[in-house]
Amino acid sequence: MSAEKITKRFHKACADYGLIADGDHILIGLSGGKDSLALTELLGKRAQIYKPRFKVTALHVRVKERDYQTDLSYLEEFCKEIKVPLIVRDVEITGGDSDEANPCFLCSWYRRKTLFNVAQELGCNKIAFGHHRDDVVETLLMNLIFQGAFATMPPILQMEKMPLQIIRPLCLIDEADLIAYAAERGYQKQQKLCPFEHVSSREKVKGLLAQIKALNPEAMDSIYGAMTNIKADYLPKI
Repeated sequence: MSAEKITKRFHKACADYGLIADGDHILIGLSGGKDSLALTELLGKRAQIYKPRFKVTALHVRVKERDYQTDLSYLEEFCKEIKVPLIVRDVEITGGDSDEANPCFLCSWYRRKTLFNVAQELGCNKIAFGHHRDDVVETLLMNLIFQGAFATMPPILQMEKMPLQIIRPLCLIDEADLIAYAAERGYQKQQKLCPFEHVSSREKVKGLLAQIKALNPEAMDSIYGAMTNIKADYLPKI
């Protein structure tokens, strides 16, 4: 997918879901993967347009106990080029938590806690994550299979206990298109990937979604559309 089409879908998500407003200060979760790099670039360029006027800051969180790495000098140069301030925070999984049975959950929890803390320190009112359309659909399937709930990550979410909103400006973009875009833009890959990347429940659901796409190439459109088109006729009769 061309840069023009990626940008068009990004702007469409921002407009359709009201993700950006005048006066916003958005904190971007920049892991260093293709999704967060694309998000940072798109938001950074959008912030240079006159309306709406908003600020963006990128935050890169390094968890001491997780053996995967991103070239920090590359992230610094990348953010400098697109005029996005970069903050780096190191965190440590403390106490008995370090011997956890669910490493993905705990790593995510510490990263998000740091994001929320930094957002409040800087006076940000929004946090942006680089979740794409595949992530949204995979989360829906995971909740259906493991939780018995028809729920997923919304494009915008108001936090209940703090004055922060979570936004997902890449929610209309497929992962395959982001892979192509990252190659086109020459994004540097992470030096070491997460050791749990290919053994998580999400990775298994990703494989299931690939099988569903093989059955119907338009399945992503159908599933994503179903989330906003639930009809009473399709509900089970009790």
